[in-house]
Amino acid sequence: EVQLVESGGGLVQSGGSLRLSCAASGFTFSRYSISWVRQAPGKGLEWVSVITSDGRTGVADSVKGRFTISRDNAKNTLYLQINSLKPEDTAVYYCLKTPDWGQGTQVTVSS
Repeated sequence: EVQLVESGGGLVQSGGSLRLSCAASGFTFSRYSISWVRQAPGKGLEWVSVITSDGRTGVADSVKGRFTISRDNAKNTLYLQINSLKPEDTAVYYCLKTPDWGQGTQVTVSS
């Protein structure tokens, strides 16, 4: 059974940083592309970033330069480093290995 468990969210002030983690199990982590997706209050899902099995990355224009995705295949863990947080980054952040989703971690940015 595929499991994706996000952690690392919290309440931070604008300009602060967080590192989100997604612990994966139930599949061969190193073989798959994994994405981060977020959902702000009252809004739809927004794709944030992806990392492929060979380490190539992509990031949404809206967060480029502030968000960095990485992975540690030895630990079966995906990361998202978020810097220079803005109130509009407030959302639930999910990791996604299509078609499987984690339960999400809440990030709240105060102004």
